[in-house]
Amino acid sequence: MSRAVIFLLPLTFIFFALADATRILPLPHPLKSFKITATQNVGSCSYTVSIRTSCSSTSYTRDQISLAFGDAYGNQVYAPRLDDPYSRTFERCSTDTFQIEGPCTYQVCYLYLYRSGSDGWKPESVTVYGYYTKSVTFYYNTFIPSGTWYGFNLCNGGASASA
Repeated sequence: MSRAVIFLLPLTFIFFALADATRILPLPHPLKSFKITATQNVGSCSYTVSIRTSCSSTSYTRDQISLAFGDAYGNQVYAPRLDDPYSRTFERCSTDTFQIEGPCTYQVCYLYLYRSGSDGWKPESVTVYGYYTKSVTFYYNTFIPSGTWYGFNLCNGGASASA
């Protein structure tokens, strides 16, 4: 009996390790009813946002890129026009980092990007770092459609971007 347990223990570990490695990640989606909201007065906080552009993106983009993220309680940070074609932002295989000021949030659980233009752009990932929140990364790895907010809402309960 003890030999069976010794044999099954490593198999159990391999099963759970493989199950974790093949976990399905959520996919970004369009949000037609997204609205930029005025948030409650909860102070001013600084965020660092790191955006990695995919190596399979266009070589550069002149498109207008905006960002909005927030928590499950309706606190929202909006950053219009992160793009700047003169400073070579959002080039293929590059990472751009932005310092963004906005209302303080609890844990960031949604993030949407907005692209307007004809060049196209494919972000690989967007990571938000905040003083009061844990860093969170949203994995896109797909071209952002023009003229619509596109991203993730991983909030469970509370008011969120779609409210």
